[in-house]
Amino acid sequence: MKPRQKRMLWVLAGVALVGLAVTLVLRALDANVMFFYSPSQVRAGEVPEGAAFRIGGLVEEGSLQRSADGLQVQFVVTDQAQRVPVRYQGLLPDLFKEGKGVVASGRLQGDGAFAATEVLAKHDENYMPPEAAKALEDAAQSMKAQP
Repeated sequence: MKPRQKRMLWVLAGVALVGLAVTLVLRALDANVMFFYSPSQVRAGEVPEGAAFRIGGLVEEGSLQRSADGLQVQFVVTDQAQRVPVRYQGLLPDLFKEGKGVVASGRLQGDGAFAATEVLAKHDENYMPPEAAKALEDAAQSMKAQP
C-alpha cells in the first residue's frame, strides 16, 4: 500500500469515528429532551401523542387529594384558563402547596389525566419557571380577549 493510500484510509477511519460519535450524542440528547406545555396547550391537543413532556402552572385550590398512605396523590394543574388532572405516586416536595407554581414531568394518559413521574415545586415566593410564568400570562391575556 502506498503512503498516500494509508493516509486516505486513516482520514476515512477518522471521519467514520467522528460521524459515529456525533450520531450517538444526538440520539442520547433526543431521548432526554422534554418539552414544556401549559394546560391550555395540552387541552388544545398540541402535545405529541405518547411523548414525555413537562406540564406547568398553578396547583388549583382544593384539588389536592392524598391516599391513606400519602404516596398516591392527585391534583389539578391550571393556567387559569384550562385544567389538567395530575396523578403522582411518591413524596411531594416540601414546598408543594395549593395555589403555588408547579412543574411535573410525565406522560398524558388516554383518559386525559397526566401521569407524573416527577413533581417540582417553586423554591421561593418570587420564582416561577419562565415557561410556567409565560403560560400563565398568555392564559390571562386570552381570558381578557374573550367577550
